[in-house]
Amino acid sequence: MKKALVWLRRDLRLYDNAALHHALKNNDQVWLAFIFDTDILDPLKSEDLDTSGLKHDRRVDFIWQGLKQIDEQLRKQGGVLIVQYDKPTTCIPRIAETLGVNTVYTNHDYEPSAIARDASISGSLEKLGIGLETFKDQVIFEKKEILTNSNTVFSIFTPYKNNWLKTLQEKDIAAYDCDPKKGQLAAIPKSLEAPFPSLESMGFSPTGIEAYLPAGSEGGQSLLEDFLHRIDQYQIGRDFPAIKGVSYISTHLRFGMLSIRGLVREAHRRMLAGSMGATIWLSELIWRDFYFMILANHPRLAEGAAFKPGYDNIEWESGATAKRLFKAWCDGKTGYPLVDAAMCQLNQSGYMHNRLRMVVASFLTKDLGIDWRWGEMYFAKHLNDFELSSNNGGWQWASSSGCDAQPYFRIFNPITQSQKFDPEGKFIRRYLPQLDKLSKKSIHAPWESGHIELEAAGVLLGRDYPLPVVNHDEARKKTLVRYSIVKKVSPESTTD
Repeated sequence: MKKALVWLRRDLRLYDNAALHHALKNNDQVWLAFIFDTDILDPLKSEDLDTSGLKHDRRVDFIWQGLKQIDEQLRKQGGVLIVQYDKPTTCIPRIAETLGVNTVYTNHDYEPSAIARDASISGSLEKLGIGLETFKDQVIFEKKEILTNSNTVFSIFTPYKNNWLKTLQEKDIAAYDCDPKKGQLAAIPKSLEAPFPSLESMGFSPTGIEAYLPAGSEGGQSLLEDFLHRIDQYQIGRDFPAIKGVSYISTHLRFGMLSIRGLVREAHRRMLAGSMGATIWLSELIWRDFYFMILANHPRLAEGAAFKPGYDNIEWESGATAKRLFKAWCDGKTGYPLVDAAMCQLNQSGYMHNRLRMVVASFLTKDLGIDWRWGEMYFAKHLNDFELSSNNGGWQWASSSGCDAQPYFRIFNPITQSQKFDPEGKFIRRYLPQLDKLSKKSIHAPWESGHIELEAAGVLLGRDYPLPVVNHDEARKKTLVRYSIVKKVSPESTTD
């Protein structure tokens, strides 16, 4: 009897899952496991503990809730989800040996640290006579599957996208059958029986994230169905944070609670039917593949290197000045309402609208002169949908150091961005209620309001809301000087 263990990681679903499909297809008995990796989670608990001494982390809670759904589904089919809080390098081989499996199945992970972890586990399993098989699952095209005409890796998005679309075939987005045969999902031996670990037992507390972001494939599917009613207007609404214009499924996609193949199938079908909204949304999904490809082929980016080496020579603000400005940015107290409202949204919910991610990233790097890596790390800590490849790509795009990034001399004006994309100030009022009584004209730059209006609105700048920490026009000039070293050291790196 052939036996298999499916190791779930960032593919937390029981449908259209490549590893699960191949395990069910080729084995008589199949078990599934998920490991809360102590190497990842323990460092999170070193700070910001609540009064009960537990860590408040929305992502861990979100994953935990998704796993509970999977366990319930498996139990209805005679199986069970093995969940442990441990080091995968030790417990995956141990679980596999205890179950007596022939093969461990899992899906590809492209981050350098994960690749090293998988290589270590593969070696341990090999010593036990157990195989490790991995599959492409979280992207449509990976690594070097989409290349230029000269068989080199793309660094510009538009030609990559064009080749991606030209290459796409039905088989690339076909769903994997993951329906088990009767009795194929097996019970576990008593030596592995253990209660499903609670959040508290792992050092984490419930966060209440389910109130605004329902977890699991069920939650993701409900959000997707809601978005599909609006997708045809996506290209219109996606830039306005005060309206319901985006999909809100990025966190489900990040943890594989939704299948990327299913999303691309739906978007591509609607694109062919003439939907401009679906066409633009599909382009966003292709950007995701693009950044995965960039990281897979340039692993140095995971170590903090700029994609364009010349940009590593930029002299960012440092010392007490940098710390003061960075704290104001983190706390949403820069004096620029759209920037501050966006940071409040992130700090309160773990979510930030995509347009605002570009605005706050440009502000940090080009208004405050802070190293983009500081912002990248802050997003990595707070974003529910944090994804190394996309987060790195987005920050390097904003700071002009990345592949196909905006030119260094293109600097977002936080006031005009606010006027254009939150014209009524609805988003700002939602997260900065102290500014609620300002007019839609004044709310974008309160310091330009007259004393009478500020007094009538109950706003005293410096007390109720901060004065701007920098002057945008002066900061812009300083940034152009700061970035001028790039032209001296590496002229070609400014070519976009």
